[in-house]
Amino acid sequence: MAQFSPKPEWLKVRAPGGDTYHHLKETFRKLDLHTVCEEARCPNVGECWREGTATVMLLGDVCTRGCRFCAVTTGDPRGAVDVREPEHVARAIARLSLQYVVMTMVNRDDLLDGGAEHVARTVSRLHALRPDLLIETLVGDFQGHMSAVDMVVDAGPDVFAHNVEVVRRITRVIRDVRSSYDQSLAVLRRAKERQRRLAADAAEAAGGSAPPPRRLTKSSVMVGIGETDDEVLEALRDLRAAGVDIVTIGQYLRPSSKHAPVQRFVEPETFAAFERAALEMGFLYAASAPLVRSSYKAAEVFVRSLMDRGGAPLPAGASPGGAPAVEALLEERLAVARREAARLTAELDPDEPRPPDGPATASAGTARLVPAASLIRR
Repeated sequence: MAQFSPKPEWLKVRAPGGDTYHHLKETFRKLDLHTVCEEARCPNVGECWREGTATVMLLGDVCTRGCRFCAVTTGDPRGAVDVREPEHVARAIARLSLQYVVMTMVNRDDLLDGGAEHVARTVSRLHALRPDLLIETLVGDFQGHMSAVDMVVDAGPDVFAHNVEVVRRITRVIRDVRSSYDQSLAVLRRAKERQRRLAADAAEAAGGSAPPPRRLTKSSVMVGIGETDDEVLEALRDLRAAGVDIVTIGQYLRPSSKHAPVQRFVEPETFAAFERAALEMGFLYAASAPLVRSSYKAAEVFVRSLMDRGGAPLPAGASPGGAPAVEALLEERLAVARREAARLTAELDPDEPRPPDGPATASAGTARLVPAASLIRR
């Protein structure tokens, strides 16, 4: 395949736009928040933001690993961490009309815990400010240190995600040498075991009076980077055996000529076959399509994964599993998110003017949190 072959029609999307998109984009800049949605030029940013979902990067923008598919800067942060970031991010995100946030991170092998405590603190603080907000943590493998995995799971994210990225055979070629296929599976397996233990403890403490909140695990596989279809199915079986609940499968696109080349553009029909196979294996939900990314329409994926198994309440008059039921529940959750964001802004920024029914602007109170860049001696 040529260095940059023309993309097939099914990989072309309309540029994002609309009032909600531009409002969130402006607000993220004011809050000094960096979204992976923008920095990775995700093709689904418009859809996700309209749905009230965004992905925020923690722990800086320099990764200690150098995978051949990823455009994030590789380097040595030398242990540098903004200790105020958990509070800043939590207070900023809590003021936004979001119903689902993904907190991802660069690999931080320079830190003893890989950044696990930092992520956990952010999750805990955001839960305290906005109990209605669904939180997904998309984290690294912490070099296989399971105490770090436990720390993140114990903070209570609704979804613990770690991406296996590619099939077993090409892992050593595509991912950094410090990453491994089996280590990723071990992290996902440990996360699910920890979630089950916490759920059992919560159920025992409640005396069976209320079911514990449902916590899920999630992973993602890229295709078109040198694997075969059979190897994709093998990876799906391995993920399911590790207890993964949700899987996403999407087309790899080459960030630059320095990265691994695209070996093939997988046909939409093949993606549909992967999705059917994943559901037959027992995944609660599978999102498989050319433009799917690990955080693709994450709120909808979460809701569908529960509704299809009877794990989430339905709005009055809605039928389980159907599209109208999903849309109704998402709209209901988004309405709650708007109310909670406005309430929190009123509590933290009592003097800030805002329209009665409009989105919280998150400007005045968050401005009191000094951006990290302004503290650096130049």
